[in-house]
Amino acid sequence: MNSNGSRFLENKDDIAKLRKCFSGLWGLDDSQIIKDAIEKPEFFVMKPQREGGGNNIYGDDVWKTLLRLQKEGTEEDAAYILVQRIFPTFLMQDSICHRDNAISELGIYGAYVRNKEKVIMNEQSGYLMRTEVSSSNEGGVAAGFAVLDSIYLT
Repeated sequence: MNSNGSRFLENKDDIAKLRKCFSGLWGLDDSQIIKDAIEKPEFFVMKPQREGGGNNIYGDDVWKTLLRLQKEGTEEDAAYILVQRIFPTFLMQDSICHRDNAISELGIYGAYVRNKEKVIMNEQSGYLMRTEVSSSNEGGVAAGFAVLDSIYLT
């Protein structure tokens, strides 16, 4: 989604509601986020930049890994992203509010092709919705921690 959401929605109230559903995602080049993650690691997940799930870093291991990467000063930090940890919430089913121990993540895929400075294609090309139990510290459909799901927005 572009910075203000207007590519997909026109109504500013709808855009604001949708953006509240997104979790934060940062590279390790944001010093303020690194500081926040070291101080409050329970609110972050460090994920390796690869597909398939597994090898996520949680809790005290977040700050330990961040401090180790800072001390080493290598390029290894480019292999990770920080993601705002998602906690279970209330779900609506048939207009009834349920407390559930599952969470869902929506991934938007894009296609980007360019030839030097000329952008040939930059388009949204699909999505993947996955749902997993909130008690798992791992994720990923291929790794067996999540299932494929679908979305229905009203």
